[in-house]
Amino acid sequence: MNTSYNGKAGPTPSNRINKVTLSWSLYDWANSAFATTVMAGFFPLFFKQYWSGEQSLTESTYFLGIANSVASFFLALMAPYLGALADLTHNKKKYLSFFLFIGVVCTSGLYLVNYGDWKGAVILYVFATLGFFGSNIFYDSLLPLIAPKKNLDFISGFGFSLGYLGGGILFALNVVMTLKPDFFGLTSTSEAVKISFVMVAIWWLVFSFPLFINVKEDHAVQQSINSSSLVIAGFVKLWQTFKELFKNKPLLIYLCAYLFYFDGVNTIIKMAVDYGLALGFDANNLITALLITQFVGFPAAIVFGFLGEKKGPIKGIFLALICYAGITIWGYQMDSVKEFYILAIAIGLVQGGIQALSRSYFAKHIPVEKSAEYFGFFNMVGKSSAILGPLLVGYVSVSTGNPRLSILVILTFFIIGGILLMIHSRLAKAT
Repeated sequence: MNTSYNGKAGPTPSNRINKVTLSWSLYDWANSAFATTVMAGFFPLFFKQYWSGEQSLTESTYFLGIANSVASFFLALMAPYLGALADLTHNKKKYLSFFLFIGVVCTSGLYLVNYGDWKGAVILYVFATLGFFGSNIFYDSLLPLIAPKKNLDFISGFGFSLGYLGGGILFALNVVMTLKPDFFGLTSTSEAVKISFVMVAIWWLVFSFPLFINVKEDHAVQQSINSSSLVIAGFVKLWQTFKELFKNKPLLIYLCAYLFYFDGVNTIIKMAVDYGLALGFDANNLITALLITQFVGFPAAIVFGFLGEKKGPIKGIFLALICYAGITIWGYQMDSVKEFYILAIAIGLVQGGIQALSRSYFAKHIPVEKSAEYFGFFNMVGKSSAILGPLLVGYVSVSTGNPRLSILVILTFFIIGGILLMIHSRLAKAT
């Protein structure tokens, strides 16, 4: 298995963060503005209060769940094949830039969507989300190229920590804009929200430049393949990788575990604000809670990176799963804004950690020369996990008229994921 990485000399524990690793990590800083301001923050609120018009809270929850699930479904279908193409052409950054462009254009396009036009908002949101998650396939696949295995846990955690910090800084500014639009020369809160979508697009684009400038790929073995042959070669390579993956039972079971537990994580990320609204909490309190999550997540992700290096990423993931189970039970019974703030702190402590360690653990167990296609499968599983959770939460909320019952669905995913992770751990030790 090829374990080489980019650069003349690899990072050591004393210089894990250098120009290349920092430039790679800054893409987390860049695109987390979308995850925070758009996906977790303003879009669910604006969708309910502005674009959905006169629809009920439960109906808008249902449509928001569908939008998240549709975006995840299409990306899950495309991810492994796109990864195979990127490895064939040895140009991961080319595919990253394509999805970056889609995400930036569609995010800024939300500025043009008028009151009551929930269909237009959903269409742009779905494509913006495709751009966000699609670019992450190739961003993640660059991780094994920039550092040795011993540093992957820390660097993955560092990337997520920058994401929380960068996303939190811009989101805080956007929140102030919505609270005091006159101070910024804006006519209303609605205009401030729309301007925030444009700011996210610009932030995302500008802070992506260091990755494209400083992270290099090995193009020495790049082959000249015409378009028609490339399409066929992509499917052949995809099938070969699938067979390799299917024979690797420990890694296959790990992906099954990731499928379930990350469904719970994704659902909490995407539906938390919507759930708080359904319980009758004030929108400003929910936004404050989301900001708390961001700034708690900044140091916590770094701590989990160190934990992964010292104790192993699997132990760190188990710790996060136990915390998430408690978070879900707490969310079911909470009935005050104060409790929602406590929930936000708890989520911030583990959210970045479980994401970072899941990514770095997978990166350690795949061939570097096939990182894009393997991460294509990784992201296929991750996006598949984002289909069922939001859909079930929306369905239970609509069918029962009780949003509290919908939160209990998430607990099931953490329990199943934890059991499968235990099975994987035992198999990995035996092989």
